[in-house]
Amino acid sequence: MITMSTSAAAHAVTPSSILVVEDEQKTRDSLAEGLRLETWSVATAANAAEAVAQLERGVFDLVVLDRMLPDGDGLAVLRHLRTRGAQTPVLMLSARGELDDRVAGLEGGADDYLAKPFAFAELVARCRALLRRPVLSTGHFLRCGDLQLDTRARVAVRGAGEIPLSPREVDILEYLLRYQGQIVTREMLERDVWKQSRRMTSLDNVIDVQMMRLRRKIDGEQAERLIHTVRGIGYRMGQEAG
Repeated sequence: MITMSTSAAAHAVTPSSILVVEDEQKTRDSLAEGLRLETWSVATAANAAEAVAQLERGVFDLVVLDRMLPDGDGLAVLRHLRTRGAQTPVLMLSARGELDDRVAGLEGGADDYLAKPFAFAELVARCRALLRRPVLSTGHFLRCGDLQLDTRARVAVRGAGEIPLSPREVDILEYLLRYQGQIVTREMLERDVWKQSRRMTSLDNVIDVQMMRLRRKIDGEQAERLIHTVRGIGYRMGQEAG
């Protein structure tokens, strides 16, 4: 029998994380159980308020979102996510199968729409398709406040001034902007920017040094900070509230 050491196991490939937002408990539990059998990490929320709280606390690779929730329309959760700049794929579920409802969901920022009742196999297939989409799937100009990154030219500008960045700093900045409004953990940076999914030693110190340099260049003398430290977890790109 082959076993991994504790440190190797800690740096194994991290499973995709999915948030399931569904008010009907039996359906919610069934979806969560089935998705976990697909080796995905699953969190759940029973209403819009719980969903928003989950999205504020952590980062997800996919959100499976019910349209009708007891404390509001699922579109409100979707708007909250997109208003913060998050590009997280969203699969919207609804008993409403009419064209107008599907259009409203997609125009509201959903990436896919599945009408109830549905076959679980189809849900899994749609989840897989959305999770296969690369993070780098939006336009080549990324913005946060007065900061703009041209991902093709790999040039960052804040206000009227260009910011000199190393290739690694551009990679990190692009990643933060793609996940704008969400917490980006050191593990995510190690996996997706450094392309290291299995290491015996952590890259946390290397990442923290790179982030310190990047923050100095991006925020430096600026009145508003855009890169924020989430103590003990990682970082978040976004404008300060208020």
